Amino acid sequence: MQPTATPPDGHAEVSIVAASPEVARRVAEVLRHCFAATEQRSYPADTEGGTRLQLTVDTTRPAEPARSWLETSRSAEDARRRK
Repeated sequence: MQPTATPPDGHAEVSIVAASPEVARRVAEVLRHCFAATEQRSYPADTEGGTRLQLTVDTTRPAEPARSWLETSRSAEDARRRK
């Protein structure tokens, strides 16, 4: 796997490794329901048919349910910083 550049602030590079392309696509679909994301890129993960799927998610544009979770986690993080 080649090293990648750090994504811009608010973005995360996600790599999904699964036994089949279908399983990897299902996980990517869940992420797309929560965050804006780039088009996925898939590669062979191994010689036995595994798949490595990569995409970049934009956490600055979350959809539900990620929005609620991010707001809750940010509130908890802010509270810890104030202590």
